[in-house]
Amino acid sequence: MGTATPATGDFGALLNSLRRSAGLTQEELAHAAGVSVRALSYMERGRSRGPQRRTVRALATALRLDAAGAEELEHAASLGRPRTTTGPADEADVAPGTEPTAHHSLALPRDLPDFTARGPALERLLALAENLDPARPPVAVVCGQPGLGKTAFAVHAAHTLAPHFPDGQFAVDLRGMDTQPVQPREALARLLRALGVADAAVPTGTDDRSGLLRSVLRERRVLLLLDNAVDEDQVRPLLPGHGPSLTLVTSRHALSGLEAVHRAELALLRREEAVELLTRIIGPERVRREAQAARDLAELCGHLPLAVRIAGQRLASRPGEHLAKLVTQLAAHERRLDALQAGSLQVRTAFALSYRQLDQAARTVFRRAALADGPDFSPRTAALLAGLPLREAARCAQVLADAGLFQPHPTADRYRFHDLLHLFATEQLAEEDQPADLTAARDRTDAWTLGRAAAAARLFSTGPDGDNEPHPSDFDGEPDHTGPDDDHGPANAPWDHAEAHAWLEAERAQWLKALHRAHAAGRHRQALDTATAMHWFSDRTSHWEEWAEVFGLGVDAARATGSRRDEAVHLNYLAWAHSTCRHDHTTALSTARAALATARTIDDRLQTGWALYYAASALIGLDRAEEATAHLHEAADNLAGRTDTHSRLAELSTLNTLGRHLRRTGHAAEALAVHRRSEALCGGNFPARSKEVLGTYLAATRMHIGNDLAALRRWNEAEAPLRQAVTAFEAARMSNWSEPARLDLGIVLRHLHRTEEARDTLTAAHQGLARLNHPRRLEAAAQLRRLDDLAGRGPAAAHASSQ
Repeated sequence: MGTATPATGDFGALLNSLRRSAGLTQEELAHAAGVSVRALSYMERGRSRGPQRRTVRALATALRLDAAGAEELEHAASLGRPRTTTGPADEADVAPGTEPTAHHSLALPRDLPDFTARGPALERLLALAENLDPARPPVAVVCGQPGLGKTAFAVHAAHTLAPHFPDGQFAVDLRGMDTQPVQPREALARLLRALGVADAAVPTGTDDRSGLLRSVLRERRVLLLLDNAVDEDQVRPLLPGHGPSLTLVTSRHALSGLEAVHRAELALLRREEAVELLTRIIGPERVRREAQAARDLAELCGHLPLAVRIAGQRLASRPGEHLAKLVTQLAAHERRLDALQAGSLQVRTAFALSYRQLDQAARTVFRRAALADGPDFSPRTAALLAGLPLREAARCAQVLADAGLFQPHPTADRYRFHDLLHLFATEQLAEEDQPADLTAARDRTDAWTLGRAAAAARLFSTGPDGDNEPHPSDFDGEPDHTGPDDDHGPANAPWDHAEAHAWLEAERAQWLKALHRAHAAGRHRQALDTATAMHWFSDRTSHWEEWAEVFGLGVDAARATGSRRDEAVHLNYLAWAHSTCRHDHTTALSTARAALATARTIDDRLQTGWALYYAASALIGLDRAEEATAHLHEAADNLAGRTDTHSRLAELSTLNTLGRHLRRTGHAAEALAVHRRSEALCGGNFPARSKEVLGTYLAATRMHIGNDLAALRRWNEAEAPLRQAVTAFEAARMSNWSEPARLDLGIVLRHLHRTEEARDTLTAAHQGLARLNHPRRLEAAAQLRRLDDLAGRGPAAAHASSQ
């Protein structure tokens, strides 16, 4: 078979001229003709020189050409289409036993005229076709979760790339989701016959057929589409070994064992792409009338192409139905998969095909993972819920990720569901698992999770035995602003602060929901012990609003157990959470007063001191300065002279807050004296396990000393203690403290006229505070603007502003 060189003609120039004469943009013409903007751009630039007749007709209609104009456009396109010749001069290129065939049974499926998005992936395939090396014929694997439109993309790509492969395009459905997928031997026979090999010349064995295919394709420029592959063994015999061909493979599995291939892993559509797909299906007028409903539909479909297409097809078949009606139906979680069907198209069916391919253990992990709390989950949580050893559950999670049923986290060993797959897993859970088994799975997981959470949190405690002592608050008030396997045992508890912190943060949703369930089930001692263990760790994450939930549950659990002391302790923790984490000072004040009443009833001086302290913090937030000062003095007097560790730490917090309050009310010199007293107290004798916590108290004290010195305009002296504070807070991973201290340091550097250093410090502080959504982020932005203004006015103005 020989291939004539396609004539280029001037189709692209003609099309460009006609579009401009019609006053249309590329986007407008592409939308009217039902082609992609990228495809239209290729045509006008001559990269796609001979579009198919139906595409030309659609363009002519969109351009409103008369018969003569349409004929001229078609003629120009025909000059760019490849023409195959079979004259005597070409017979030497034909393999023995083959006859060139213009028509065959493996023609590409119909391309979708409303195909949307996937531009970058299509560009990469186009680059493969344009830079094809016959010595290494490229293979591209298109993979991803069910419903991403892998086949639709591959078919669209094959049609787009067809001009580059004039010797033919061949598509084989390998039926990878069937109970009996197509065997490689059968697929090879179909390909060979479609390529012109006579039946009598087709070998019997698979290896011989594979070898003949490689021989036939050696000199032919063809495109193969191997759709819906089940695994690597099915695909390997079908791949060319040499020649100017391109092979596209689609699969719901990653086919990670397939060697030397290019990968086009499709992602979910962006919202605007999902709305564009909907627009192309039902028309722009309906979308314009209900623009918000269209966006809501895209969200409810989870940006999954199949779900969006089904919603669009359903609406297209009901032209009088409002988009808002379908939005309402999809908003009901229990009915969403029911609503996502249009004729034979069903999201549920697409998911079920993949689910049925799994082994029993993987099915169990898939279903039970739907019980996990939070946006993602670890293999450990999946193992506990499924009642499997960790190693087996981890294997299943990998299988599910390869099948597109789990979405792996890019950096952490964690997984998540697509929203619609989560609904499907929940349905399977209800159908296949007994309620008693699900209750046991939750109880098993909750018990292990709460045990590990408490063990991790206790690593931050200062007491000798994870004691039940009071919350240390924030050192100084507020910042300036058992399982189914041994591998689920306690030996796997975190062993250092970094690991404990990372685990508690990653599993926050899981242990918090488990804590709620423990309380609801009447396991009050378990709930109380877990909440108590959290109090030291909470200082490091005071930007978590959930601490009010945790310590509120602690108060309820203490009351249920009848412990007045625990009730006073957790009321104090809760007052801290309302004031520091939620900035709700009114609720904090009432909670602190309840703690004070309880502490005085049981004559607990430590809890009384803390309650006075938290009440003072709330009063400061409410701008009731005199009352706050009185409470702080009373708290300090109540705690003075006590020698136990927790009383001394409480005294440190009280003194630091008193000093800060004095500075803010215009008594910086008195504040400095109080904070120097705190610094001396930090140098006293404390138990060894208190040293790290004491270090954070000392850092807070130095931050205040630096700010006291700044308030006294002693800028040179203020820098060192602020730098020490930032370093200590960073080492302790306490960003809610390090970033305000960094802001204070930046302000001092500005006053010292170290402009570039100040800018760098203030920029870093602003970024950190913004991540925390800290109230002082606005102050940091204002300081940066002020620095810019001063830089524009010259050094004299900068010096004057610092005086």
